[in-house]
Amino acid sequence: MVAFLSRRAVLRGGVALGTTGLLTACGASGGAGNTGSAGSGSWTFTDDRGETVRLDRTPTRIAGLNDVIASLWNYGVVPVGSFGATALADDVNFTGRDTARVTEVGTTYGQIDIEALLALEPDLVVTHAYPVDSSGRLDPAKPLYGFADLAQQRKVAELAPIVALAMAGSATTVVGRTAEFARSIGVPERRLRGYEADYDAARERLRAATEAGLTAMAVAGYPGDGVHIAKAADDPALRSYTELGLSYPDPGGDEYYWRTVSWENVTDHRTDVVLYSLRAMDRASLLDQPTFAQLPAARAGQVYPWEFSSMDYPAQARTLDALAANLEKSRPVT
Repeated sequence: MVAFLSRRAVLRGGVALGTTGLLTACGASGGAGNTGSAGSGSWTFTDDRGETVRLDRTPTRIAGLNDVIASLWNYGVVPVGSFGATALADDVNFTGRDTARVTEVGTTYGQIDIEALLALEPDLVVTHAYPVDSSGRLDPAKPLYGFADLAQQRKVAELAPIVALAMAGSATTVVGRTAEFARSIGVPERRLRGYEADYDAARERLRAATEAGLTAMAVAGYPGDGVHIAKAADDPALRSYTELGLSYPDPGGDEYYWRTVSWENVTDHRTDVVLYSLRAMDRASLLDQPTFAQLPAARAGQVYPWEFSSMDYPAQARTLDALAANLEKSRPVT
């Protein structure tokens, strides 16, 4: 978890909520591929760990990790509580939202006020599960994302069942699973289909923009620690861009997710475009580094933000459109 925490740390119409549902059973199932069922009767959902949650009614009071509840809010479901690595006001995924409507029970990674969460009487807690290596494997011996450890996770699970959606594979899969969960809690199909159409249009725009054959890499830079180059195969969003035709050279190395290189050696990694993390050195600071400034992308002014967006149709459509716009004004320089 420590390895991933450093990775995530650098990335970065409402529906009224009604009465609480009661937990009737929670246990493991044989697989994680099915969706839940919503309605006036019982509700079930099998998450990406293969854990099936059963409630006597569709959950309405939902708390969870900032990254997941941002998606629910984009679909019209206002959460009752949040926790994560930052305050909602500092999270770009909540720009324009009235965050006073949500009780923040944790604004630092792993620090969750259990008593405050209990007072919210949540029906359900939602979070992400991250792989431990490039295979996409989830390790049940590791806490889910947002929790300090398994002991804390168990305390939260005593208050309300936890649904975990895996941040593994391609963003298209994660976005689809998030939509399945939203559908299960009652988000109208017509609304989801409308957002999906916008997402598909943005994907096609990016596909067209990649036809120029541009190469790209995504980085997080630190003055005393060099440059961390992300591996597209290990990041759902980057992986989805390569599926749409973006050429993303493998930076090499045996590490999961990152290849770390010194400032002196960053010039060995030459691409037409560089995407920089909004959670690390900003564009101006990167360009102030003499070796980084020698990169073809830097000399051409083709250094753009690398956005971490919540895994839902509206947020991903905006990010895809922004990336496509940047690629459309770029040219091959390597």
